[in-house]
Amino acid sequence: MLKHPEVQKVTDNINQEVIERREYKPPVCKVFSSSYAILEDKPHFKFDVDNEAGRCLPGIIDNKVQTIVELQTPEETFKEQFNKKRKIGIVFSGGPAPGGHNVIAGLYDAAQKANPETIIYGFLLGPDGIIEGEAIEITGSLVDRFRNLGGFTMIKTGRAKIDTKEKMELSKETCKRFGLDALVIVGGDDSNTNAAFLAQEMLADGIQVIGVPKTIDGDIQVRDSNGRILCAMSFGFHTAARAFAMEIGNLCTDSSSDVKYWHICKVMGRVASHLALETALQTHANITLIGEDLADYVDKERIEKAAAEGIINYHAYGMTLRHLSRMICDGIVRRAAVGKNYGVIVIPEGVLEFINEIQIFIIKLNTIISEYNQTHDTDFHTDFSLLEEKLEYLRRLAGRSQEDNSFTIWNMRDHELFNDIPAFFQEGLLMERDSHGNFQFSQVETDKVILGMVRDYLNSLKENGTYKIGIERSYYRKTLDKGGLDPDYLGPILFQNYDDAQFFLMKPSIMSLKTLKQALVKEGAISETEKVPESIEKIYHKSVPKFKTQLHFYGYDGRGNDPTRFDCMYTYNLGLTVFSLIANGATGQMAAIRNLEKDFSQWQPIGIPIAPLMHLEERKGKLTLVLEKSIVDINSTAFKVVKAFREKWLAATPGEDNYRRPGPIRFTGRSEEDRPITLGLNALDS
Repeated sequence: MLKHPEVQKVTDNINQEVIERREYKPPVCKVFSSSYAILEDKPHFKFDVDNEAGRCLPGIIDNKVQTIVELQTPEETFKEQFNKKRKIGIVFSGGPAPGGHNVIAGLYDAAQKANPETIIYGFLLGPDGIIEGEAIEITGSLVDRFRNLGGFTMIKTGRAKIDTKEKMELSKETCKRFGLDALVIVGGDDSNTNAAFLAQEMLADGIQVIGVPKTIDGDIQVRDSNGRILCAMSFGFHTAARAFAMEIGNLCTDSSSDVKYWHICKVMGRVASHLALETALQTHANITLIGEDLADYVDKERIEKAAAEGIINYHAYGMTLRHLSRMICDGIVRRAAVGKNYGVIVIPEGVLEFINEIQIFIIKLNTIISEYNQTHDTDFHTDFSLLEEKLEYLRRLAGRSQEDNSFTIWNMRDHELFNDIPAFFQEGLLMERDSHGNFQFSQVETDKVILGMVRDYLNSLKENGTYKIGIERSYYRKTLDKGGLDPDYLGPILFQNYDDAQFFLMKPSIMSLKTLKQALVKEGAISETEKVPESIEKIYHKSVPKFKTQLHFYGYDGRGNDPTRFDCMYTYNLGLTVFSLIANGATGQMAAIRNLEKDFSQWQPIGIPIAPLMHLEERKGKLTLVLEKSIVDINSTAFKVVKAFREKWLAATPGEDNYRRPGPIRFTGRSEEDRPITLGLNALDS
């Protein structure tokens, strides 16, 4: 049986989709159709340079933005330099992102075209491969196996960081031992920070270092000091967003079919809410939180109320968890009022970072944990493995602040506020930081934190009669007619809006079967000894909401998806860009494609200097030079569109919901979109 051709066909690892992906040849930017390309400096693109960046990276701080242009009639000396045999190393760093294999494919194809004797080494398991000298030679057959396929499976990846003098020396030794002319680092903000320091360190050795922007979070975006876009989006973002949108779109369909669940969808994005924003545009989920929109929140109602009283209410400035939960509850209650006690909520995993009270806790706890680790021979999380032990240590710090006025990092007020937080969230805030000292938002049950507060508030709204399910007019009349009762007589007794409303809301005072009977007795509809008519009791039960939820997390599944056509094209051309930068002697540059938000014919391969993009940021309790992250611009067209459609997509009105069906990622066919919706909308600004 196992030898039957049909059995072998359907159980083979390779299906038709993989075959078609491997055979697909992405289009290339016009400049790469020529045999030779040269770099042109573009000094009119300027950056606000951090003094510390200039001090630490003097050899590459003056790099300019460089565009890659065709060279039709190169001189022989240029040809020799461009086509010389090279040894190039490439490494993936950080989490996988769809399209990484095509960066290697583009680099390999360009290198082979220039000189078939060029060797490309892939360092295994991320930066550890460089530090430990573990690599494989990348061959044509290996590249062909992974063309247009997702993951970083070809050479794997890792999260090590070359952040010490010892690791830097080991890395330099590896590059010399392999005889490298250039090293390519494909990664996010921390990885490109690594690339800048490696470029500086290897200048004297003549080894070029090129970075490639990768992160599904979409938080590597580059503008110059005048706001001109140089890199609109990192690769992998479009694929991950589409993968999440397909799943969340399915939940929208399920929610409106089963009409009993609220699906709470947490999407990846450690700091920035780009994925949540794109998912909102793709699916039209009922409620989508955008962290950046909460950062500078001002409660206008509180301000107006305080002004009328002649005081200043400082609680009106800055979003709190309590107020956020109330905003969500408002949408849930309004939908229930028109019979829609279901829906979909999208929450970015890093939304808590934009809640002022939580951010203060994170900064303080980061510092406390970092200082403890620097002072002691052991580790904070090893010494205090239990939550009770960590809380006791914080209590001692708070006590110390009372005894020593100079110690202010953790005072009694901090301790009291922290004790009001649920235990599971306390544990989340005190969890071990990642290898870069970052708070691991993906490990915190952000959705459960918010959901817990939403449940509590909904329960109080149910108790005071505010949270009720609207009863559709025709259903009410049919039910009472069937029970032999007069709907027009009983309607004003039962409902607060028995007029021309399509959905009737039970009066707030009717919160139980007992209060229902009391209302009927009071109006003389029944006597004390009579039971509540069955049809009226049926209507009452239908008006009582049950807040049922399903929790979902979208992250690792999306980053492991096979890339969209957009990401296939983007990454292949990034690989070609990398080779052009190397062949022209560039170092300390980040390969990028300008005009991603426009038609493919306008894409422009460029090199962006990494050093001028870096600034000082708090890491592990101290200031460190890193590449700046890009968060959602609340003044962008994409955000303004989502904000303008919030009310429509909430659909707290009678009638159909406004869900959009993004469907699956289609590698071929005219229906597949050619770029992220976010980019298309933001292109309207330019």
